[in-house]
Amino acid sequence: MKKNDKNKRLRLFDLQKDGKGISKNQADLGPGLKKFFISYKNNFNKLISVNIFMVLGNFPIIFLICNLSGYFKTGYFIPFSDLFQNIAGIFASDGELTPYKMTLYALEGLQRNALAPTAINYVFYALGALTLFTFGPVNTGCAYIIRNMVNGEPVFPWSDFWYAVKRNIKQSLPLGMIDLGITVLLGWNLYTMISSTADFFASMLFWSNVVLFILYFFMRYYLYVQAVTFKLTIFKIIKNSLIFALLGFKRNIAAFFGIILVLIIELALMFATGGILVPLAVAAPLAMLFSSLAFIKVYAAYPKIKEHMIDPYLEEHPEEKEPEDDIEPIMKDDVTERERLEAIKKNMKGDGGR
Repeated sequence: MKKNDKNKRLRLFDLQKDGKGISKNQADLGPGLKKFFISYKNNFNKLISVNIFMVLGNFPIIFLICNLSGYFKTGYFIPFSDLFQNIAGIFASDGELTPYKMTLYALEGLQRNALAPTAINYVFYALGALTLFTFGPVNTGCAYIIRNMVNGEPVFPWSDFWYAVKRNIKQSLPLGMIDLGITVLLGWNLYTMISSTADFFASMLFWSNVVLFILYFFMRYYLYVQAVTFKLTIFKIIKNSLIFALLGFKRNIAAFFGIILVLIIELALMFATGGILVPLAVAAPLAMLFSSLAFIKVYAAYPKIKEHMIDPYLEEHPEEKEPEDDIEPIMKDDVTERERLEAIKKNMKGDGGR
């Protein structure tokens, strides 16, 4: 009994165990909210594995977070006013103190604390820049796993992740760099405009950036799913993602509010519980948060991709259907899907038929 209990506890960390998939009754539900929760529940353990891939795969971000915290920087004091140096020079040359000079010195000589980067910070910036090389492959591998979850296929997180990374490495690297660059640029624009003066022109630019940010946020639902599904150039992936961002607006906006709700729950656990549930809020990103957000995105995106790209392709190429295996062929996986299943069978035999 004790041995069986131990094996049950370790199943949570078994990255090779196949998922439940979906039954025919569940498949008949359609891509709605009820099926979302059923699929999420059935793949809960697998999503923990995906979250681990996301966190460990993008480990260079940790160094950037350390830099933003300011922990390794050196503190010093600088004056608030740019006139301080001139006033200090006049006072030093004159030498005579008057109430007027002391008042002016007190107003213009106020100090504030500032942080200067150290050698450690520059090293961390260099290490954080490695995110450019990990962001695309990690997102591609995780998108492949989650797409298979949404599609009801058997999932082997460890094998599927490395299968997708190796297969798409040449495309995922530049796609990840472009994606990360655009995301950082739009985010930085919003940050700087929020802290800038609120004149009419700045306000127009701010709301224009808000619209662009949301539009690109919707586009990101489709980027990596297309990369692991079709043989497309990066330009066509981005172009199609823009089209889907508008074409699937209802599902995109529903997923957007779902993501906002998850983030609100995370912030509530962090700040609105009097510190009682802070450990849970800290553990959530390491365990489930990122993969849950990715699952919401892929669940919203894949039905639209299937409706407008996969189904029309299969109608034009009926010879690529495989009804005997009840497996929906994917354009990029018309050959590699068979290779994937064969690799899974070999892996299971290598593990003693587990």
